Parts: sequence; C-alpha cells; structure tokens
Amino acid sequence: MTIGRRQFLKSSLVGLGSVAVGCKPNPESLHQAPTHFDPSERVLLGKTGLKVSRVGIGTGVRAYNRQSIVTRAGQEQFTALVRACLDRGITLIDGADLYGTHPFLAEALKDVPRRDYTLVSKIWFLPSGIPESERPDADVVVERFLKELNTDTIDILQIHCMTAPNWTDQMETQMAIMENLKKKGVIRTHGVSCHSLAALDAAAQHPWVDCIHARINPYGQSMDDTPEKVVPVLQKAHANGKGVIGMKIIGEGRFRNNEQQLNHAIDFALNADFVDAMVVGFEKVDEIKDLVARVENTPRRPLPMTIDAVAHATPSDLDVKLALA
Repeated sequence: MTIGRRQFLKSSLVGLGSVAVGCKPNPESLHQAPTHFDPSERVLLGKTGLKVSRVGIGTGVRAYNRQSIVTRAGQEQFTALVRACLDRGITLIDGADLYGTHPFLAEALKDVPRRDYTLVSKIWFLPSGIPESERPDADVVVERFLKELNTDTIDILQIHCMTAPNWTDQMETQMAIMENLKKKGVIRTHGVSCHSLAALDAAAQHPWVDCIHARINPYGQSMDDTPEKVVPVLQKAHANGKGVIGMKIIGEGRFRNNEQQLNHAIDFALNADFVDAMVVGFEKVDEIKDLVARVENTPRRPLPMTIDAVAHATPSDLDVKLALA
C-alpha cells in the first residue's frame, strides 16, 4: 500500500511525540522533596522577599554593655566562628549594638563579598544596656552602624528587646524613620526582637513589622511565656506575613549537655512551620560542626505538628505519633 509523503511525515511525528511522551521523566523523580534539613538552605523570611540561610550565627551570647562571650574571647576566635559558619553555608549573621560585635564583624567579613551574607543588627532604645545615656534617633544610630560594620546596607534592622504591650506607640517616631531608611535602601527590612508575650502579640499584628526575633523552644526556657502561649502568637504573626527568626532555640545553652533535649529542641524549631530561620549563639567551632550534623540528621515531618503534640514530647514520641497519624 502506498502512502503519501505528507501522511508519512504526520504519522512519523505522531510516533515520535508518543515516544517523547513515553520517555519523559517524571518531574517528581527528578526533584524529590528533601527528607532532612539543610542548615545552609535559603529560605524566605516571611513576605519580606529576603532569603536567608535556615541557620544563622548569633553573636549576643551573655551580651550587655557592648560585650559578649564571643567579643571577650577576642577577634581571632570571633573571626574563626564567623568563617566556620560561612564555610558551611551559614550566612545569616545576627549582631546588635548591645553586643558590641559591629567592629568584630567588620574585621571578620572584610574580604567576604557583601552579597554572600545577610547582616542583622538591632537598635537599643532602653534606658540601660549601653554606655551612653543618650538615645539618638534611628537615622543617627544607623549612620554609626554603617561605619562600624563597614557596609552601605543593613539587611535586617530590629528594634531591640521590646517588652511593653504598647511599644508600637512608644516607638512610632523611630518606626517612621526606619521605614524611610528602608525606602532609601539603607536597610532592606525592619522589625523587632521581643521579650514579652504582650510585645510579641503587638508585633504579630502591626503592619510595620516585617520580621520578628522571637524566643522559642519546646521547654519554655528563656522565653516570653510557655510554648502553649507563644506558639499561637507566632502562628498568627507568620500568617500575617511576618518573617520569624527563632532565638534561644537551645534555651540559652541549657540543653547543650542533654542529648535528648538538644535534639528535640532542634527538631522542634526546624519543623515549626511558623519559624523561618533560627540563630544559635556558638562559642566554639566544634559547636558549629555539631549543630550542622544534628540539623542534617533531623527529618522533615510529613504532617503539621500542633503544640499539644510537640511541646512536651520526646523525639521518639514524635516519630511514633506521626507514624500512626
């Protein structure tokens, strides 16, 4: 039987199309969802548009009056900590005026491309805590910060340590100044670090707040209140588009020597869908290596975890409950 050229080409193309469809790889097989966490993974910070590493380094361990454990250890040790984090893709770097870490950070980062890390700082407006008695407006303070940090831009600028339920009224002038700095590109995003449940609730609702530093762990250590009370507020904040950076994940070091508590606290923070990233106050390079390994060994939970199921459960309890769910 004779077939025309046009029909032959048409039949051939259909056949090739069928082969192509039949051989097309399943996208799911090419892009399997990761089963465990990566501390260097870039995650969105709420609706700020900012991407940060899932784990960050906090430089405010036992900090006050522009000193902390890591500054008292000296520049060489400080630089070693920062570089050990950068080497492992931990690029969220959390500083503050209260900690006295700005000049230490400038030295540690002096030959690192600015695009390769996310820089956080915080302004201290409370009566004590830093040597000066004066509290200039945010634009004056930020000008000093930029010089101390040797940078043109601060990625995340927070109002530090708010406790009053009406802090948004008390800080209204400073918030307006910081918003103007954001419009000018001097800072990329702004928010608050909270040290009371009332202040946290105010931050969760206020439209000015882009991101929040919040104390969170499953044991209620060094937190604003119990996990049962804090978690719903953070869930509300995250639902309102706020980025949430968890701090005091290891209870200010209290869980460091308890394997079960340490693993559970890390699991809790990583699997909490209302926490975007977390900062940990490392004192030694070995602690960075240890935390990275623990994060990488933490499974991503397939189901959302409620506070009732998580707050007081052990890691093994969670495995059983989720397997039965």
